[in-house]
Amino acid sequence: ISFRVPWMDDQGNQRFNRGWRVEFSSVLGPYKGGLRFHPTVNDGILKFLGFEQIFKNALTGLPMGGGKGGSDFDPKGKSEGEVRRFCESFMTELHRYLHPSTDVPAGDIGVGGREIGYMYGQYKRLTNKHGEGVLTGKSLLFGGSPFRPEATGYGLIYIAKLAVEKRLGRTLEGMRCAISGSGNVAQFASKKLMEFGAKVMTVSDSNGVLVFDDGMTENDWKVIEKAKNVDRLRLRQIEKEVTGRYIPNESPWTLNDTPYDLAFPSATQNEIDGKGAELLLSKGVLGVFEGANLPTTIKGQEVFRAKPDVIYIPGKAANAGGVGVSGLEMSQNAQRLQWKPEEVDDKLKKMMEDIYDQMETSSGKGDTLEAGANRAGFLKVAKAMEELGWLY
Repeated sequence: ISFRVPWMDDQGNQRFNRGWRVEFSSVLGPYKGGLRFHPTVNDGILKFLGFEQIFKNALTGLPMGGGKGGSDFDPKGKSEGEVRRFCESFMTELHRYLHPSTDVPAGDIGVGGREIGYMYGQYKRLTNKHGEGVLTGKSLLFGGSPFRPEATGYGLIYIAKLAVEKRLGRTLEGMRCAISGSGNVAQFASKKLMEFGAKVMTVSDSNGVLVFDDGMTENDWKVIEKAKNVDRLRLRQIEKEVTGRYIPNESPWTLNDTPYDLAFPSATQNEIDGKGAELLLSKGVLGVFEGANLPTTIKGQEVFRAKPDVIYIPGKAANAGGVGVSGLEMSQNAQRLQWKPEEVDDKLKKMMEDIYDQMETSSGKGDTLEAGANRAGFLKVAKAMEELGWLY
């Protein structure tokens, strides 16, 4: 599905962007996947991400199919009014394809609680339907789920903790962890790692990286969270407020002098290439856990696969907590209920444990967790297609 999105800037000029929604598979349930607003978005990237989403959603055990959507609109540098007008116009085009039992988008890069709120408000205006689970990631004031903002980052660390304990016989205590990105996933992954006693060495944005030689502090985390979610600042603008040092035009995967034990790519697709993967292995990294969707290039994946003693958990498993709690939000909306935060956190932990068990079981004797994740997701979808009579 593709459409044009007209909107007006603050100077009164008419602007245009492209919008897309890829409805990839409804085998297991309604199309489910995030909306991404970023200038690099095109239909090819969304198909690439939507295909992966099918198998990620399958691993959660919830009745959700796979989809992805977004626009080449760039929220950076736009005023509140411009973002709101764009979101309303985008939803005016998209709303006719949405329904709780057909297609339920969520947020992704460039689409947070603010943008979801504007789009849901426009959906309510256009349809006069209220309380529907037609978007997830909503505010708690109008049908959102507790723990949805934290879900992807927390789930990422829950599954990393399991893998480190079961595969390495260690805990996260004292482990040096590199995180890329500084958005929702990176923020809450950092917070949970610190709770488990790990040392967060880096966060980044598209302009550079903050390096914490002695590990991120709780105050550092609060400064970054406010800068990104409230003040909408770049990391270079807060260097003097944190204990880290800012290095422009670098990422955690290009730094030669910073040691890591674990890597959590949580920024965007294709951020770790072959060279970056080789650099991580040369540092003695013990595990790579993908917080972003498809953050490792094919060459980078080949480098990790050549070293099977290094834990490598792909995004379809490692970051499935976000869409998992989105599914729980849909369940709460259908029941007109809102669960307590601890209930949602318990369900998230159990979901990540189940995903880990699926990987272990499907990996067979001596195979990797990555192979187990791919196999488990694929077989679940294939079996459903067979039982529905969609395979001949």
